[in-house]
Amino acid sequence: MSFSVQDKRVVVAGGGRSGLAAAELLASRGARVTLSDVHEVPDSAALRAKGVTVDVGPHRAAVFTSADLIVLSPGVPIEQDAVAAAQRAGVPVIGEIEMASRWLAGRVIAITGTKGKSTTTTLTARMLTEAGLDATAGGNLGVALSTQVSSTHPGALHVVEVSSFQLESTDTFHPWIAVLVNVSPDHLDRHGTFERYAAAKARIFANQTADDWAIVNADDPASMALAGGCRARRLDFALDAMLRDGVTVEANTIVRRSDGRSSPLMPLTSVKLPGRHLLGDVLAAAAVGCVAGVPAAAMQRAVEGFRGLPHALEHVIDVDGVAFVNDSKATNIASARRSLESFAGGVVAIMGGRYKGGDFSDLRDIVRSRAAGIVAIGEAAPLIQSALSDAAPVRTASSMSEAVTTAFAMAPRPGTVVLAPACSSFDMFKDYADRGEQFKKAAIELSGQRSQVRGKA
Repeated sequence: MSFSVQDKRVVVAGGGRSGLAAAELLASRGARVTLSDVHEVPDSAALRAKGVTVDVGPHRAAVFTSADLIVLSPGVPIEQDAVAAAQRAGVPVIGEIEMASRWLAGRVIAITGTKGKSTTTTLTARMLTEAGLDATAGGNLGVALSTQVSSTHPGALHVVEVSSFQLESTDTFHPWIAVLVNVSPDHLDRHGTFERYAAAKARIFANQTADDWAIVNADDPASMALAGGCRARRLDFALDAMLRDGVTVEANTIVRRSDGRSSPLMPLTSVKLPGRHLLGDVLAAAAVGCVAGVPAAAMQRAVEGFRGLPHALEHVIDVDGVAFVNDSKATNIASARRSLESFAGGVVAIMGGRYKGGDFSDLRDIVRSRAAGIVAIGEAAPLIQSALSDAAPVRTASSMSEAVTTAFAMAPRPGTVVLAPACSSFDMFKDYADRGEQFKKAAIELSGQRSQVRGKA
């Protein structure tokens, strides 16, 4: 049965990027739409011109319980009071990803994971495009999936980054290819337990059939466990695990192994990304390429032309022998570990923000072996100081500018200052991108100050 919202009363909860796109799509499909957000909604006049009612302020239960359908932005939890009231009243509640996917004519390639899903999504879309396929990346990364509905067609490939927030509100979401990059504790402030977080991630496989594909990180036991019951065909990737079938590395070459035989895809020299974990993301994207029929030459061209994403081990500037690296997307403890593992030593890490769960003491061994010091910021600073002060010197800072200056003073020469927060950004910054941009700005300003000092010497 086709999905129709014609003349239905639909409430969109949350006026972020996904909520705005959902409201516009629903209005174009004949729904009577109310967009509810606790904050002022950008471009609300344009929305009202399209027939959308904009309700600013606390979500009102009466508005939600009188709806025919609730569509959630990722930032609004299902447990939110007005949403929960609507559910008790029997109103269906779905997420923006779920809604948009019901109107897609093309096939979906969905990618999730605690760390690396944005890089994998971007590289996957680049590989498909290099092969001449009509592929568009979106979802949690870039444009909302709702914006792709108007251009969908049977030959389209929708490469969708999906977060746990988006997956927990899916029902019929059905990827042709589902990729699980890795799983480690994250967003426990919202999900409550690792088990609930992992269950949300596992929903990426829920509606797959034997005609679909699941691509899983064979180096990650948690991912393998979550994918164990999926009905789809499997193609794993791994840097370390021995694979009879899958994508891995042999003799400085990325290869596709099948029935124990290896076919080369590209030399490792094609990969321009720092960090071993980013190489794993390349393997995941290449596995998708293998399933989708992308020639090895197209994969190699896509990888050779990709220098990484902003805020993901992004080299910013070198100042007097100290490299500044922005990994603001390292928003949990596992990803902060991977940041530190990307350097041989001599690292000062700027860490902290709003605590999301996990145990900072899990970082003691890598901090002890790689870090010359830690600069702790934000609400989590006391937790970081308590957990890591016996592994490396820990200092605190009240602003990003102070953190950068303090880290520079602590860094050896040569050395590295890396922003690897292990926390969300919302205590001090608008989002992770704002945090990363402020880090870059402070590093560049420090470089200018040092140049002036040298000029006067």
